[in-house]
Amino acid sequence: MGTFIEINDTLQITREQGFPAELDFEKHKQKPFLASDFSDRVFEFRDKKDIRIYQVPPVRVFLAENIQGKWLYWGQCFVLETKLDMVNKTTSGKFKITKIFTPDEMRQAFKFLDSRPDFDFFQ
Repeated sequence: MGTFIEINDTLQITREQGFPAELDFEKHKQKPFLASDFSDRVFEFRDKKDIRIYQVPPVRVFLAENIQGKWLYWGQCFVLETKLDMVNKTTSGKFKITKIFTPDEMRQAFKFLDSRPDFDFFQ
C-alpha cells in the first residue's frame, strides 16, 4: 500500500489546463500587466497530473505557465480551492493572481526559484 501526494509551492499549468489566456508574454513586454488588472477574477485550472496539495492562503504560491515543457514564472497566486480526483490521479481547482512579475523579473525569476535548466523558458 502506498500513496503519492505532492506538496507544491508552484502552480504550474498549461493553457489547456487553465492558464489565463489574457496573460500573453509578448503583450506583457509591450505594456506590463499588473495584479490589480485581475484583482476581481478567480481562475480555474483542471486535470493537473497527480494529487497535489498547495499552501493555504494567505500564503503565496508561484504561478508558472508551462509552454511546451518550459516554465515561464509569471508571479504569485493563492490557490483558493482544490478538487482531488483519486481515480484519475489529477488535481483541479481555483486560484487568484496576487502578484505579476515585470518582464525583467520574469527573466530573472527562474534562476532564483528553480535549478533545472531544461525547464527554463529563456534558455
